[in-house]
Amino acid sequence: MLRSLSRQLLVSVMRQRWYCTVTDGETRLANILKVKFPGAVEIKVDDISGGCGAMYEVHIVADEFKGKRTVMQHRMVNEALAEEVKQMHGIRINTQPTQEKADS
Repeated sequence: MLRSLSRQLLVSVMRQRWYCTVTDGETRLANILKVKFPGAVEIKVDDISGGCGAMYEVHIVADEFKGKRTVMQHRMVNEALAEEVKQMHGIRINTQPTQEKADS
């Protein structure tokens, strides 16, 4: 019974995370990225560890990535978050350069 109750509690906590607003860690990482990538048109940071801050997923669309290969874009993000990454279990990075407006 205790094991069943623990499992129910864990599921309940994980469900609550989905309804939660932004965590402190998400806000902190997003603010760092906004400073490091002022040409960004989109920055999204999600705590994918259930809210404990052990793993994040980062998505950035920025001018700074134009003309750079994906590996260099990811290196730039890793360098921007170097101190924070040291305290994480892992990070998923998705980057892309901003798209130029199509001529009309």
